[in-house]
Amino acid sequence: MSFFKRQQPDHLDDADDYDANIDPQLRLRTVRTAASTIAESIASEQRAERRKSIRRKRSNFFRGRGSQKDKKGPAAAQPAPETKPIPQIFGERRNIYVNSPLTAMEVDRHGEPTARYPRNKVRTSKYTIVTFIPKNLFEQFRRVANLYFLALVVLQVFPVFGAAGAQVSMLPLVFILTVTAIKDGIEDYRRATLDEEVNTSATTKLGNWRNVNQLTDPRNWFEKLFRVNPPGRVTKGVRKLRDREAGEGMRVVLSRGDGERISVSTRSLGNDSSFSLDQQRYGPGGRKLDDIQSVDSHSYPPAGDPSQASLVAATQQVLGEIPYSQSQGFSESTTLASGASGVINWGKRVSGTSRWERTLWKKLEVGDIVLLRDNEQVPADIIVLATSDPDGMCYLETKNLDGETNLKPRKAVHATSHMLSEEDVERSSFVLDSEPPHLNLYLYNGVLRYSDPVSGEAKSESVTINEMLLRGCSIRNTAWIIGLVAFTGQDTKIMLNGGETPSKRSKIEKETNFNVIVNFVVLLIMCSITAIVNGIFDAKTGTSATFFEIGVDPSSSHVVNALVTFASSLIAFQNIVPISLYISIEIVKTIQAFFISQDLDMFYEPLDSACVPKTWNISDDLGQIEYIFSDKTGTLTQNVMEFQKCSIHGVSYGEAVTEAQRGAARREGRTDLLDPEEHNVKMAQLRQDMLQMMSRTFKNRYAQPDKVTLVSPKLAEDMADRSSQQRAHIIAFFRALAVCHTVLADKSDQSRPYYLDYKAESPDESALVAAARDVGFPFVGKGRDGIDIEVMGQPERYIPLKVLEFNSTRKRMSIIVRNPQGQIVLYCKGADSVIYERLAANHDPELKAQTTKDMEAFANGGLRTLCIAYRNMTEEEYFQWSRVYDAATSSIKDRDEEIDKANAQVEHSLTILGATALEDKLQEGVPDAIEMLHQAGIKLWILTGDKVQTAIEIAFSCNLLKNDMEIMILSADNIDGARVQIEAGLNKIASILGPPSWGPNSRGFLPNAKASFAVVIDGETLSYALDPSLKPLFLNLGTQCETVVCCRVSPAQKALTVKLVKEGRNAMTLSIGDGANDVAMIQEANVGVGLFGLEGSQAAMSADYAFGQFRFLTKLLVVHGRWSYRRIADMHSNFFYKNVIWTFAMFWFLPFNGFDATYLYEYTFILLYNLVFTSLPVIALGAFDQDINAKAAMAFPQLYIRGIRGLEYTRTKFWLYMLDGLYQSAVVFFIPYLVWILGPAISWNGKGIESLADFGTTASVAAIFAANTYVGINTRYWTVITWIVIVGSSLVMVLWIVIYSLFESFDFVDEVQILYGGITFWATVLISVAIALLPRVLVKFVTSSFWPDDADIVREMWVKGDLKDRLGIKHHRDRKGSELERAPMFQKPHTRSASELSHYVDGYEPALTHSPGERDIGHQVEKVVDTPPHNSPYVGASDQAQYIITPEASPHGADEALLTPSSLHLHGSPSPQPSYYSASDLPPASPLPSPVYRHPSEAYPSMQPPATWQPPESYTPPGSATLQVPSNAYEMRVRSPSHETNPYRPHAAISHTVDLEPPPERRDPSAATDVSYLTAHEDGAGQDHVHDEYTQGESDADWRASTQSYAGPMAM
Repeated sequence: MSFFKRQQPDHLDDADDYDANIDPQLRLRTVRTAASTIAESIASEQRAERRKSIRRKRSNFFRGRGSQKDKKGPAAAQPAPETKPIPQIFGERRNIYVNSPLTAMEVDRHGEPTARYPRNKVRTSKYTIVTFIPKNLFEQFRRVANLYFLALVVLQVFPVFGAAGAQVSMLPLVFILTVTAIKDGIEDYRRATLDEEVNTSATTKLGNWRNVNQLTDPRNWFEKLFRVNPPGRVTKGVRKLRDREAGEGMRVVLSRGDGERISVSTRSLGNDSSFSLDQQRYGPGGRKLDDIQSVDSHSYPPAGDPSQASLVAATQQVLGEIPYSQSQGFSESTTLASGASGVINWGKRVSGTSRWERTLWKKLEVGDIVLLRDNEQVPADIIVLATSDPDGMCYLETKNLDGETNLKPRKAVHATSHMLSEEDVERSSFVLDSEPPHLNLYLYNGVLRYSDPVSGEAKSESVTINEMLLRGCSIRNTAWIIGLVAFTGQDTKIMLNGGETPSKRSKIEKETNFNVIVNFVVLLIMCSITAIVNGIFDAKTGTSATFFEIGVDPSSSHVVNALVTFASSLIAFQNIVPISLYISIEIVKTIQAFFISQDLDMFYEPLDSACVPKTWNISDDLGQIEYIFSDKTGTLTQNVMEFQKCSIHGVSYGEAVTEAQRGAARREGRTDLLDPEEHNVKMAQLRQDMLQMMSRTFKNRYAQPDKVTLVSPKLAEDMADRSSQQRAHIIAFFRALAVCHTVLADKSDQSRPYYLDYKAESPDESALVAAARDVGFPFVGKGRDGIDIEVMGQPERYIPLKVLEFNSTRKRMSIIVRNPQGQIVLYCKGADSVIYERLAANHDPELKAQTTKDMEAFANGGLRTLCIAYRNMTEEEYFQWSRVYDAATSSIKDRDEEIDKANAQVEHSLTILGATALEDKLQEGVPDAIEMLHQAGIKLWILTGDKVQTAIEIAFSCNLLKNDMEIMILSADNIDGARVQIEAGLNKIASILGPPSWGPNSRGFLPNAKASFAVVIDGETLSYALDPSLKPLFLNLGTQCETVVCCRVSPAQKALTVKLVKEGRNAMTLSIGDGANDVAMIQEANVGVGLFGLEGSQAAMSADYAFGQFRFLTKLLVVHGRWSYRRIADMHSNFFYKNVIWTFAMFWFLPFNGFDATYLYEYTFILLYNLVFTSLPVIALGAFDQDINAKAAMAFPQLYIRGIRGLEYTRTKFWLYMLDGLYQSAVVFFIPYLVWILGPAISWNGKGIESLADFGTTASVAAIFAANTYVGINTRYWTVITWIVIVGSSLVMVLWIVIYSLFESFDFVDEVQILYGGITFWATVLISVAIALLPRVLVKFVTSSFWPDDADIVREMWVKGDLKDRLGIKHHRDRKGSELERAPMFQKPHTRSASELSHYVDGYEPALTHSPGERDIGHQVEKVVDTPPHNSPYVGASDQAQYIITPEASPHGADEALLTPSSLHLHGSPSPQPSYYSASDLPPASPLPSPVYRHPSEAYPSMQPPATWQPPESYTPPGSATLQVPSNAYEMRVRSPSHETNPYRPHAAISHTVDLEPPPERRDPSAATDVSYLTAHEDGAGQDHVHDEYTQGESDADWRASTQSYAGPMAM
């Protein structure tokens, strides 16, 4: 034991057993800033790698000891290196034969292959022509009510039950089923149209060639019977394709850059199947790009170096999981131009009849040979056999798969890489032993088996994911690729990840089944009572029935008669279960889908696409979303990198302001940033000055001025100053950027010889090289002789010696080159923590400290940083290290570790050149959209396949992670480590926030909690967290955090994470993404949203809603979703009410007819009640009602939280409406009954009105009037349509009595004369309706007056006109002519990033939610000025205010001046009780010290101060009792001060009338204004306030309040 202890250092034990992330109290350590978060994530990964390495060494040690003891078998002499276990793949492996006969086990007795593979035709639609009717009927009869209606229709077929007409009674059910089927069919037809567009895309395959893997006659029995599509016949679709392309008249030219061979097909195009690559396009070499070349010979360095001069060289080791001896495909000895033949038998005679032919994607089969061209999409999962590159390399873009635009390198199978023509394919013979299809996008294992044509020796070669092209990807920078189809159609990875399109049902629809069951139970009780009592009455003898009802009983048995009465009651009372509810909901949701699709705010002009609802029946779910799961690349970001800033030798350059900086400024209340419009103007001027100075200093032929993103006149000045030392540092820095990379330079435009377009594996690299190009250091190209660059107009050539590639473990990339002076230089770039570990011992400490400071500032500003360093090497040192490195790359055992050791021998003693800062450009409006979603109570999780550091940077950029959050990083390499970290995270949260609460009223994001937490977790740790034993713990941790960022996750993990939250918390979830890897989570969520791409999107095809930009999600949820949810909820309640009032009135009539189910109403009234008389008002309520305007909803996103908590559609509400209907049914029956009993039952003409038709018609008219008026009372937004429908429905009923009276009838004779002519009828109807509706009116009045909710208050503000002024909406009285107030489908985009404000001056911004420095705030009024050029003064200071309005000066002003959505009343009586769900009724802010913010002295260089601002006439000095607020300004604060004694107390009532009259010069509500920030000062800080252009004339102000003010039409 002592030996082991001596050999095992203590720090290794610590690294293995101790988690540095956990403090002694078992709480997870947290970080806050972006720089510290990134640093901690890197440290966590390094600790994990160290633990893995230690365990690997231990296992190898004990394995070695065991192998020495047991050397019986040959395997003991070759201990296999420890590898990561391959996940088990279920299914049967497949053999794909090319020009090789199938084995006897794989053919049937006719010699046909037994294996059957799916067609390449894909289908994301739910139905086919054959399955539409049965499958749709099955889905519709999943509704309990439809089964009930079907049973009723069957009952009414039998006359014994007394139904008036079975044919008529079945019409409503048939109508419902038909309309729903049509709607579902239209939805699915749209999906099928997109599928057909994909399936009929063109591709090229080898024709007139036998694919032995397919049947000779693949037709089914039906096609064979009718002789349809015989084998060899060109189908109509293929013929149309070839006719369309016949006019090109080109030839097939396949060649390689090495000039080895050229294959030319001389067949004419015509109607046959051949086509051509444009020879002029690709030149005589068959390619346009001349920079993808092999390195066949070099004078220096020695030949055979695997890292020379090419991206191929840099990526070969990254891709190749094969021995190093096989990976040197670019050395002269093993290049493809050598004599090796692989699978090709050059001596084999072939017919030469095979040819390339155009076909459709859906015609491809497993085993086909395809030819892909540059920029084509991959039609199936294809194994790369050969490419136009001499080294067998090809490049593809996976934008459709994962949203990324950077290039992914792939390589051809070595044995088949010599193919160049159709004849080569015919001469080849091999078998691909492939694994079964599975959904892992990053894993494939196959073996290519063949016999050597010369020796006959059996050989094999492994095939991995690096030799496979996945369906949906696009070929880039590769002239042609010959491939073998391995998986087609539903077997492709992109389709397996998508799965079948699910049938989604909304939450309210599921809840409706419960309500229907309740009503059905009530119906059974009613029918049972009727049957039992009727049976008892029927059993009595000696009654009048013996004389007057002879022969009416269906049988002589009282029991049978009771059962018949039971069935008759089911028919009579059937309306209590509203059949018309479902068809009305379908109509309403169709109208809602139309409104969503026509909303111009969600129209994306670059793609000419609006929001497309694809699943219409879940629109109400949009108003209840609690969690959003979003992809990162292509969803939140544009995947476009911009070089914004840099630090060179301790000097920072770059004047750009990022979205993250603006978001932080808004949250902190800082005013040191220019208005976005002014900033853009200023940046344009600075860019122009910089370019002019550079053009005078040197000539840059390759510059692209319109793409310059690094704006820094100071950089140009330092470059022009030849006497400064900084100039040399700048040159060295940008020279390193131009040399140290693996970028391809594309000179695609021959008309512009100096136009360079860079293609790279990573957008980071292309951005770095492009920035170097634009400042005078262009990378010109990479060829056989070296790397060509220019340095300030002077050409230089560097000879590459070695490339040490970048990977997620190394986090750095190095290149060793020989410079023009003959010196050997190593350039290295990577993460700052990794570079700093490898700096020289005597490095300048000041330079290190200053560079660290700059990188932290860059990272905290949301920028992605890299550190650049270098070192010089001697010839002897390089040659010694080169031998070590070559040996390491050739080793079989522990190859990766040996390479790492070799790299460590050269990557040391570095000297810092500087640091770069890149911005991953967000989509427009993403930060504001996320802020609004948080205000709405929605939590957002990021699920991305990117690395941890990239995800953290983006999360900070889009303000998803903030500097005031406690960020926990979970990184574990085993399930026990994951458990410890998750438990420590829960302990951390519990120690601050206390135990969690999962009640319904605790749902939703709480923006002003005492502290906010976030979790960052990597894919490996997430796989452990999703283990059944850890699921509950991880669910508790994640759902207590504001934000969760999951990195390196697979598509399956995304779906599992969504499922965990959806089912574990019973929460409504929404997933949004743009790539095929997002399809699984889109389909798993309650609502799936896909983003359209420039080249189409698999995500959009599989989603429920599709649009162009992430920012449109706010309008979809906060406005349309909230409206839809409230509308459907109100519609359901009103539907059940109106059927209860109608049905129970008939039930009250039963005691007076012996409980024999006699109809109270005339039968036509029963038929038309739900069809005509009362259906349209409820439909209008569900389609057009608005509790608040769209702009108001966007300004008050906190109102959305009622949907998250499900407060609009509860079982309590359902029972209250049912009881209200029960009460009103008694009123509309018994009041007419009392009138008929107590009063004279005679008409105006002396005729009696004692008939059942007279009495029943009076009761039915009262019930219909009451039902329609009740809906009108519940309607909040009366449009012309609402008036017409509600009033018109009642009038139609009145007219129907007139019309029906004109027809002869045995029971409805002259009713219009008898009833309409007397006062009895009208008085009875009016009194009945008034008494029935009076309780509802009183309750609504009392509730809205004394217990209003937030929406009531906002609506009151809207009606009074104050809110309209602030939102810039004209009053109805101010509109000219008779123009009616239209529904608020306003025409301009609603959320925009700050960069968009320069293009739009009549928009509005979402209100901000955080403001620092909110402690020790006095109650007196302070004076504040807006940011220029809009200089309206307004002030706001109150303690705990969410929406700030200054109170009058009083000792209790700070407590009384609370203006929140739940308590706001302007110019009116106060509300004595606040809303119980107000977003303000939450814990106070974290007790952290408030920083003091001051204006920096030089926020922007060379800024000229504007003229001194003069206050307007309406300016109110400090201490005034009123507040002058611009008409379009509204102030908002969410965080509460920490010193509140009782933060959970209800809001105090407003006791002051606030004057909101705008200044005269600012009355125009549509005037454009911008965000203004007010600076917070602690006591005594005001004297240090800098007098700049924002605060001139305000120096004597007593700054005590910190607010965030919005000015603009949307400012709240």
